[in-house]
Amino acid sequence: MRCRLLKKGRRGSFFNLSNAENTESSKVSQEPAPMVQASPAKGEEEIQQIFQAVHSKKIGFTVLEKDEDAKLLESKGFGVRENDQFHLKDYEVLYLMFTGKLKLRRVKSEASFEEFVDFALTRDETAWTRFLIFRDLRTRGYVVREGFGFPIDFRVYDRGDYGAKAAKYIVFGLNEGKTMSVGDLKKNIEEMATMGKEAVVAVVERRGEVIYYKVGKWHPVKAL
Repeated sequence: MRCRLLKKGRRGSFFNLSNAENTESSKVSQEPAPMVQASPAKGEEEIQQIFQAVHSKKIGFTVLEKDEDAKLLESKGFGVRENDQFHLKDYEVLYLMFTGKLKLRRVKSEASFEEFVDFALTRDETAWTRFLIFRDLRTRGYVVREGFGFPIDFRVYDRGDYGAKAAKYIVFGLNEGKTMSVGDLKKNIEEMATMGKEAVVAVVERRGEVIYYKVGKWHPVKAL
C-alpha cells in the first residue's frame, strides 16, 4: 500500500506534505512541523454564562441543571440526547471545565478539573488523549462529535457545516511513541471511504501538542 501524508496548516486547512511509500509491515511515521494555536471556535465567544451541571449516578454521565443550558450547548455541537435525556461526554466536560464554562457537582461538592480527569481515566484510559484532541479541534473552529467506535476517533465537521452537512473528516487519535500498522490504517481508510469521509491521524505529543496527518491512497504516475 502507498500512502499520502498531509499535515494541517496554519490556517486550519490541509496541504501537501510528502509522498511516503510504505509496505504492509511498515508503520506510519513522519516528522511533523509544529502547529500554531488558533482562535476559539466560531460561536463559542458568545457563550458568556457558566453552566451548572451534575454527574448523574443513574445514567453515569454529566447532565445540565437547566434545560435551556442543555439546548444551548446542543446547538453548539455538544452532548448526546438519548431517550429525551441530554448528557455530556467526559471529554466535553473536561473541555468546558478547562475553559471555565462549566461547574460540576459530584455527590455533594463541586469537582475540580483534576478530580474529574482522574475520574474519567478510571472509565477510559484514553480520556486524556480524547480531551487534548477535542480541545485542539474545538479551539481551531471545528465542531467535533463522537466517532464510529474505533479506538479513538471523532467525526469532525468543516467550519460552518454542522447542522447543514455531514461530517467531512474522521480523526483517529494516537499518542506519541505509539504506531499504527499500515494494514490497520488501510482498513480504517477503506471503511471511511465507503462513508464518504476523509481520514486524519491526530498524534498527541508528550507536551500535549496535537499534530494532524491526513491519510489517503496514492497512485504513482508513470514517467513519460
